[in-house]
Amino acid sequence: MTNNDVLRSIRYMLKLNDEAMVNIAALADSEVPLAMMQAYLKKEEEAGFQPCPDVLMGYFLNGLIFHRRGKSEELPAPSIERKMNNNIILKKLRIAFDLKTTDIPQVLAKADFAVGQSEIGAIFRKPDHKNYRECGDQLLRNFLKGLSLTVRPPIVPKAPAEKKPAAEHKPAGQAKSATPGKPAGGKSWSGNKPASASRPAAGGKPAAGKKSWPGKS
Repeated sequence: MTNNDVLRSIRYMLKLNDEAMVNIAALADSEVPLAMMQAYLKKEEEAGFQPCPDVLMGYFLNGLIFHRRGKSEELPAPSIERKMNNNIILKKLRIAFDLKTTDIPQVLAKADFAVGQSEIGAIFRKPDHKNYRECGDQLLRNFLKGLSLTVRPPIVPKAPAEKKPAAEHKPAGQAKSATPGKPAGGKSWSGNKPASASRPAAGGKPAAGKKSWPGKS
């Protein structure tokens, strides 16, 4: 990976704007003009792209450590490497994000990249150690991907609420329940006259207060 790739990954991971990237470098006493930082953050095919020098990458990563963990006057400042490589970048990122060596495989697993603990340990050894191993581009790229998923996990959309079945619509005036053959209230409409109905009085006139049912003429 190039230094520019790492800068862009960190900017995306931490949701930083260009001015914030300049301020992080300034924490390590490195003044980078805004226009120059913007040139480093461009892709190679874009107009105005500039490759990020190793020494500036070292200053930026040291500033990232101060940005994430604070700056202590009691502790010595991290060294500035004139020649940058993936091993150094991985080591400084581990410090900046306060990770243990045993945390690295878990971060890589988030990017579906499996690496044994012994291999990680070899990457963090000094170059003159017999078990030293170089950190490849694939490992560093997947580490940055897994770290991004750790710092800013993807938003999982909420499941839509289950709709309740609509209530059965009943026409206005319809009784809530009725027994077949009988209207609401218990009255019989079977075609017979109700038992309580009186016959008309003599002379064809109904009794006072009684309902007249249609009869034969």
